[in-house]
Amino acid sequence: MKIIFKDTFITRLERQINYISQDSPSRARKFKNELLGNIREIPSNPYKHRKSIYFNDNQIRDMIFKGYTIVFRVKSDTIEVFGFVNYQNSPTD
Repeated sequence: MKIIFKDTFITRLERQINYISQDSPSRARKFKNELLGNIREIPSNPYKHRKSIYFNDNQIRDMIFKGYTIVFRVKSDTIEVFGFVNYQNSPTD
């Protein structure tokens, strides 16, 4: 399965990485590397992650990572990663 990163995800992730790097560039790199490593594991078992609380669709799942929710859609041959949500925000913030 191929992983596709949507612009919304990339923009929000970059914003968070920039914020973390203001305090600690090494922590920001570690956060990004760990997150992307976890995302790369999604295709092996995408349904182990919970059904999204933001959408009423079984194909949209939530992966929890260090207080953030990564929202992705399971398609027949791809995983679309489109949401990066802080726990208190909605996916459209």
